[in-house]
Amino acid sequence: MGSHLCEYLITQGHEVICIDNLITGDLENLGNIRNDANFRFVEHDISDSFSSREKIDYVFHLASPASPRDYIEYPIVTLKAGAFGTYHMLELAKYHRARFLLASSSEVYGDPKANPQYEEYLGNVSCIGPRAVYDEAKRYAEAMTMAYHRSCAVETRIARIFNTFGPGMRLYDGRAVPNFIGQALRGEPMTVYGDGSQTRSFCYISDMIDGLHRLMMSDYSSPMNLGNTEELSILEFAKLIRKLTNSVSEIVFMDAIEDDPMQRKPDISKAKKYLDWKPKVNLRKGLEMTVDYYVRKLRLIKKTQSKNEREGKRTRRLTHPLTEK
Repeated sequence: MGSHLCEYLITQGHEVICIDNLITGDLENLGNIRNDANFRFVEHDISDSFSSREKIDYVFHLASPASPRDYIEYPIVTLKAGAFGTYHMLELAKYHRARFLLASSSEVYGDPKANPQYEEYLGNVSCIGPRAVYDEAKRYAEAMTMAYHRSCAVETRIARIFNTFGPGMRLYDGRAVPNFIGQALRGEPMTVYGDGSQTRSFCYISDMIDGLHRLMMSDYSSPMNLGNTEELSILEFAKLIRKLTNSVSEIVFMDAIEDDPMQRKPDISKAKKYLDWKPKVNLRKGLEMTVDYYVRKLRLIKKTQSKNEREGKRTRRLTHPLTEK
């Protein structure tokens, strides 16, 4: 999501400083703008303080592991990104008198008793379960953001982001879109956790970036849902991807994941009213574009592996200091 946002802001004429520790990020996603005169990349963990001599007008705080596979593997890193990271970015915004946007999550609603989820709903969240490191980090980040808004006069925005997908997601990200598409394209069994009746609402990346930009430029300071209202079950989703990829993969059922929410569908009436925003890309079209991306990605991986084999090279797993055991 960060790389798409950076590209979008560059096209809008902004100068962009991108900060990432690359624990889950990939510099390849910045290939289109890496050498742009209006873009600068800084490898840094915002759980540590960050300052800039350059004048900052807007701060988009998107930093955090976001897939269950990542935040369960890196629970402390996730909590620190939501707590210390949010604090340091709010301090940066305060110092520069900049406007601040927090990328929160629909996970603040937990396993909701209300469907669709609306912003006033307080949620149903376990504070000690395996997903709590992400859910509670986002809830804490929202509380800190509102505290700076109320007590420090920082202009703040809070986006509650619902499931978002598109090109650039890692093949082994662990979330439904790359999981299903990757498995379908490789002809592997498509793994559905539980009975597949849990629902999700998937928003294409271009729509989400447009929503984030509109929210940042608005005067709305309370939390706002951003997402697609097209709700379907995970099993229906798996079948749709199998159809779009012309795959013969079988669908297999695995044990349900602890605290996996049963429903996800945003009420976006506030986004429509205050931002004049709603998704433009329907699910099928978004998936077709994402499948095309993964087809190219898999071909490139296969080509690279074949070249390495011909040249007798070993494929080395790239690591980052934060991810090494």
